[in-house]
Amino acid sequence: MIRNKRTRRAARTLFRLCVSDGGMVDDARARHVARRLAASGRRTALPLLSEFARLVRLEHDRRSALVESAAPLSDSLRERVQADLTHLYGRRVSPRFEANPALIGGMRVTVGSDVYDGSVRARLAALERRW
Repeated sequence: MIRNKRTRRAARTLFRLCVSDGGMVDDARARHVARRLAASGRRTALPLLSEFARLVRLEHDRRSALVESAAPLSDSLRERVQADLTHLYGRRVSPRFEANPALIGGMRVTVGSDVYDGSVRARLAALERRW
């Protein structure tokens, strides 16, 4: 238990060192830290590297958004969605827009573990669960 707590604390410290002044993870620093940890040969290096990678992955997921729609979105709608995401999650979120015909209509937005599903498919599934 103590080792796990120390490992998490050390991983958080290393993670903070990889965050640049703008508040985003510097990929070059994170790669450098990961390489040094892997090459260290210490027996605690693998759990530390695993926890560090988890923190980097969570931060990446928090800063990227997947916007799915049944049909490709117009430029004005893309800008509005991006503005709304920026308002909710800050300037550092970067949306990726994809067309997914399986949604039938509407839109689904995924940011990290947050999912906003306004698709026709989700509404039909909710209706089916009620009956």
